[in-house]
Amino acid sequence: GCPLIGAQPSILASSLLPCQHQSHSGPVPHQAPPRHPSLSWRLRPVSRSYRATPNLHSYTLTPPQVNSILKANEYSFKVPEFDGKNVSSVMGFDSNQLPANAPIEDRRSVATCLQTRGMLMAVFDGHAGCACAQALSERLFYYIAVSLLPHETLCELEEAVEAGRALSPILQWHKHPNDYFSREAQSLYFNSLRTYWQELIDLSSPGEVPETGEALLNAFKRLDNDLSLEAQVGDPNAYLHYWVLRVAFSGATACVAHIDGSDLFIANSGDGRAVLGVQEEDGSFTAHTLSNDHNAQNEDELARIRGEHPPSEKKTVVRQDRLLGLLMPFRAFGDVKFKWSIELQKRVLESGPDQLHENEHTKFIPPNYHTPPYLTAEPEITHHRLRPQDRFLVIGSDGLWETLHRQEVVRVVGEYLTGSQRQQPLTVGGYKVTLGQMQGLLEERKARTSSAFEDQNAATHLMRHAVGNNEFGTVDHERLSKMLSLPEELARMYRDDITIIVSQFNPHVIGSQRRENQS
Repeated sequence: GCPLIGAQPSILASSLLPCQHQSHSGPVPHQAPPRHPSLSWRLRPVSRSYRATPNLHSYTLTPPQVNSILKANEYSFKVPEFDGKNVSSVMGFDSNQLPANAPIEDRRSVATCLQTRGMLMAVFDGHAGCACAQALSERLFYYIAVSLLPHETLCELEEAVEAGRALSPILQWHKHPNDYFSREAQSLYFNSLRTYWQELIDLSSPGEVPETGEALLNAFKRLDNDLSLEAQVGDPNAYLHYWVLRVAFSGATACVAHIDGSDLFIANSGDGRAVLGVQEEDGSFTAHTLSNDHNAQNEDELARIRGEHPPSEKKTVVRQDRLLGLLMPFRAFGDVKFKWSIELQKRVLESGPDQLHENEHTKFIPPNYHTPPYLTAEPEITHHRLRPQDRFLVIGSDGLWETLHRQEVVRVVGEYLTGSQRQQPLTVGGYKVTLGQMQGLLEERKARTSSAFEDQNAATHLMRHAVGNNEFGTVDHERLSKMLSLPEELARMYRDDITIIVSQFNPHVIGSQRRENQS
């Protein structure tokens, strides 16, 4: 829903205007409507137990129409076999997005680090609008890349800026045409980033090379701090002033992978998820989860949050599985409603532009708001040393994981990438199935083996399953058609935005790197 603008090269490349809309979900089937409009933040009606196909007189899409919707945002990148420095452990990646919100509140980013080694991949899931997720998609990788730079390179960067010379590029982006940069904000973003690397120069000494896990942690915390500071300081430009406030008052979760050789780091804040597809000796695939969801289903998170606030708040800090009864993820960027003191919120809003007061998310203070901050963007870091049997990584927003079990995700992607349909005995999960239905299922399976290659993109193939999956684990075209033809205001009731990145590994490179490391 955003106009296209010509790109201009700069250290922070740019091409499109930020989206101008806010979008909120309405009340949900089988759920009481929220007491307050703003309580609909991150409503999650879809659960694995609620997979009914909407019983609506919806327009039936033809298979080509279904394909054009599913493929609209797909993107693929193959890593050159030799990138000038090293043979890459990443063969390439496929990504895709399917909106439910209008405009979509998820974002995705992939880039190669040019000053250090490795690739960065991330999925961002926004709420209360797309502004925070958009800012993260443009900025977080620069903060990570700068955090990974050795002292000497940081000094070279600073000297180049002082002398007015062109900077060596830090990142090579791998972007779909829809993944835009907001041009107006580039100098603001650059100044905050430069202040950060100046501090890193002061804190480090010659010869020092940062540790990856530490760099990821620092980058997350610093960017969230900068989002907060920029909103407090404001900007003389009215549009930018409104933009930094929109970013800070909306929120987003982030699940980031950094892959360098056989070292895979995941930094996760929120309920996105990273799952490894491991190929067993018999050729089947198993799921190895590399991140923890930060929500009410995670006992450690519940204990952490309750431990950070006085015993008097034990009953109110998490209510109905939400932070202060409102927010599904327990970690996120932005969301200053859950971080700033009441005084600071009032002061910033009073001095802010008038459009802000039309935004329902900024008007209210959460209930039982006694000892902020209640929310952090601090990520949980996981390190995994890749093995030859680790064949691919799936990073997805929670819109994927709430429709498909992780083992099913890995099976679908594994079979797609290896081109082998492992014909398990046909199980029908305790359903009474007539012979006619059984014949139909077998015919469908036969057709599926031939149509498995109609998708040229693993993320698209997975999305087809996520939206069209039936109880037999196959894609039901009628269900897929109905789910994709729902009008905008209904789509959000049955599913969430879905964003997927599937990264494929090179087992030969990983095997030889492991042998080198061991010797």
